Amino acid sequence: MIIYSKFITVFAAIVLLLALSACNNESADDKEKIMDTLETSDFSEFAVKHVDWIKSANIYEVNIRQYTKSGTIKDFEKHLPKLKELGVDILWIMPIQPIGEKNRKGGLGSGYSIMDYEKVNSDFGTMDDFKALVAKIHEMDMYVILDWVANHTAWDNKWATEHPEFYTKDSLGNFMSPKDTDWSDVMDLNYDNQELRKEMTDALKFWVEETDIDGYRCDMAGMVPVDFWNNARKELDAIKPVFMLAEWESTDMHFKAFDMSYSWEFHHLMNHVAKGERTVKDIDAYFEKDVLKYPANAIRMYFTTNHDENAWQKTVYERLGDARKTMAVLIATIPGMPLIYSGQEAGLSHSLKFFEKDEIDWESGEDLRLFYKTLLNLKKEHPALWNGDQGGNMNRIKTSNDEKIFAFSREKGDDLIYMVFNLSKDVQKVKLEIELNDVAYKDIFSENVLSIDEFEMQAWEYRVCVKRKK
Repeated sequence: MIIYSKFITVFAAIVLLLALSACNNESADDKEKIMDTLETSDFSEFAVKHVDWIKSANIYEVNIRQYTKSGTIKDFEKHLPKLKELGVDILWIMPIQPIGEKNRKGGLGSGYSIMDYEKVNSDFGTMDDFKALVAKIHEMDMYVILDWVANHTAWDNKWATEHPEFYTKDSLGNFMSPKDTDWSDVMDLNYDNQELRKEMTDALKFWVEETDIDGYRCDMAGMVPVDFWNNARKELDAIKPVFMLAEWESTDMHFKAFDMSYSWEFHHLMNHVAKGERTVKDIDAYFEKDVLKYPANAIRMYFTTNHDENAWQKTVYERLGDARKTMAVLIATIPGMPLIYSGQEAGLSHSLKFFEKDEIDWESGEDLRLFYKTLLNLKKEHPALWNGDQGGNMNRIKTSNDEKIFAFSREKGDDLIYMVFNLSKDVQKVKLEIELNDVAYKDIFSENVLSIDEFEMQAWEYRVCVKRKK
């Protein structure tokens, strides 16, 4: 049995030391502490301290514009009871600020082209509407984070005229879009400017202080210097303990700034597996690398879709096909936090327009609410599946066909769960190389009592099995 144990390695510490060495704003004391830590193997001082409520949480991405016919904050608020019933814990709300008009793409523009960081887009409603939404979310024992775009602004952001020194310039001294992108509707910010850092940090603090949000999802976080995020996290935590999600994959993001980071690599790997282009062995290789790269308490976010993938890389039906539910179960049971995107629970089967109105059809798709309700409540009911180092390690189980069958268990205290996935389009006969001591197990989804040591699995079949209660 292979155990993918989340622990902070000397390798991760060296990565941190190199990152800090590259940051002029990090103190010599910090670097000296890391050298001392390499000798003692105690890295806790350099790991972000998570808020307690994320240990068993999942996250749901909210596309306000497309969620309802009106596309307003008030009408979205009416959906909160359904989301609570579904089992949602954290609501990540896509940008709600006014959108730039200069060089705008499409009729409505991209929410990631920010014209004013401290206002609400009038198409969505008012600041009071948003405050009421946050209060209602908290009243229902859920949490809310706001999407934040720190790398670039709209061309007509007020900073362009009031603080042109905040921006990156080309060789002719002109404003420019972020390098090597097609983001023509935004222009790049220059974090060498210390006043920009202060203004951006103040804007981040504004929403926490004024609306009581619980943190941020930070767009393209790695395009902004990590020492900016380190300081911003410190200042935000001084207001209230926050939760921070980085749209990036980098070890140094986790030590002082971010609780959770995207796993784009695993997402793309799932797409390849669904097409038969990769196998279980590639999944094993991913986890072997991931546990060495990230700190023990680093939470990785897994997803089958999100606003980017749905808009630009096709739907789960097109990318994953018959494997779509299998992959959804997989990302909810491996160590990490699962993401659900707006409409996913209603079988969203078309790519939502990014720059135009394109309302989600809540009635025409596959009804997956019961499926996702079961899925999203797994962590609440099973401490073995908790996030980060709060949950159990992933213990890989050898099978009769390790090219096609991905099997593992997770255990914490008395909670023991077995997961078995047929990651192929063919029927597979499966034998698990484990001793079960004649204990009966129940599949969480079918509620059938199963033998899980030797059995047959249909194409893309999955089993999540717990001990049957007497």
